[in-house]
Amino acid sequence: MSRRYDRKLGNDWTHRGRVFTALGDEHRQRILLMFERGEELTIKDIAEVAPLSRTAVAHHVRVLREAGVLVAEKRGRAVHLRTNPRVVVEAMKGVLEYIRKQM
Repeated sequence: MSRRYDRKLGNDWTHRGRVFTALGDEHRQRILLMFERGEELTIKDIAEVAPLSRTAVAHHVRVLREAGVLVAEKRGRAVHLRTNPRVVVEAMKGVLEYIRKQM
């Protein structure tokens, strides 16, 4: 066992942590599951069907965007969101690679 708890996490682990933290909330999971393949939604679209206030939806979307799980593009006054599955896959691959090295 390494006794160095204070060892700095690398950027890849910090990013993975953000992805898994973002995915760790049930509301954010449900928001992600609203997206069909290739579909774009706005916060308004999500708030219309979610049992959350528009402010709460905006908060959850912000967490997902900061983790890179959602990508936003502003068009006119609306911000269109789409999923970025590559980020989730890369985070999972990184953890799987770590696990395989431990076997």
